[in-house]
Amino acid sequence: MSEDNKVIAELRTNFGKGFARRLRAAGQIPAVIYGHGTEPVHVALPGHQVSLIIRKANALLDLSVDGKDQLTLVKDVQKDPVRQIIEHIDLLVVKKGEKIAVDVPVVLVGESAPGTLANLDAVSISLEVEATHIPESVEVSVEGLEDGTHITAADLTLPKGASLIADPETLIVAVATPAAEATDEAETAEESAE
Repeated sequence: MSEDNKVIAELRTNFGKGFARRLRAAGQIPAVIYGHGTEPVHVALPGHQVSLIIRKANALLDLSVDGKDQLTLVKDVQKDPVRQIIEHIDLLVVKKGEKIAVDVPVVLVGESAPGTLANLDAVSISLEVEATHIPESVEVSVEGLEDGTHITAADLTLPKGASLIADPETLIVAVATPAAEATDEAETAEESAE
């Protein structure tokens, strides 16, 4: 984990919409830390720094709250649907070495056979990984795959230390020929047969 994820959080004792609105106006984000049987802790996070960190999926924050360090995973981010301003963040306490369940983005690599399209059916896959070693993504190579090829969750090459939580039969990628091209090819075949 990089030094960029070190964040100094301030404890919050005031709650409610008005107070949260004032926090956001001051460039801070209201957040709550929970998990491991602890009481929820309400904090204010530095807005700009945190918004840069959470752009990547499954971001870890190394928080300093009242002088105590705490490793947390961004579990939920609530945004204003119109202005896309972060309104609130839920953080889950994690321990080094602990295994956690996360949804990791799936990324296609390569080009399928000419005239075919690789359709990504699952944009993310559920994995169990070590809290401090969450992969940014799982790559799926579609290089040269022919029409009708299906890749399921069981076919994925998982990052080291990761285990599959999702159903192994979950369809990840389907390679197909676009319908318009398939019709054109059938017409061309008929014309050449005449």
